[in-house]
Amino acid sequence: MDTKIALFQNKEIRKTLHNEEWWFVIEDVVLALIDSNDSKQYIQRMKERDEELNKGWVQLVLTLEVLTKGGKQKMNCANTEGFEENKIAAKKGGKVAGAARKNLELESGKKVSTSRNYIETQQKKKRLS
Repeated sequence: MDTKIALFQNKEIRKTLHNEEWWFVIEDVVLALIDSNDSKQYIQRMKERDEELNKGWVQLVLTLEVLTKGGKQKMNCANTEGFEENKIAAKKGGKVAGAARKNLELESGKKVSTSRNYIETQQKKKRLS
């Protein structure tokens, strides 16, 4: 087991060598990309919202042993190909959601989601949890 640390936007992402290929800890990647400390819940919601991702999860993800501060742990990992597949699925879902949002905004004459109300919603969720 060869575990290393990669840095992305000053955040640590653990990676492990499997079959001569680097596999990245999914939780670490998600934490580097989102403004939340609960990557497990975020991943679960992603899978619930995206049926294709949920169906294909076992093809994209391997559970591999990764050396952590607490010792060896089995963690969900993906290689760059798995992340690319996930990115494609997210892009398709984003287009559908974007079209629905634009249609609702046209009908209501109001903005449905802005960066400000999204951030406020996330802050409220954090206070409630």
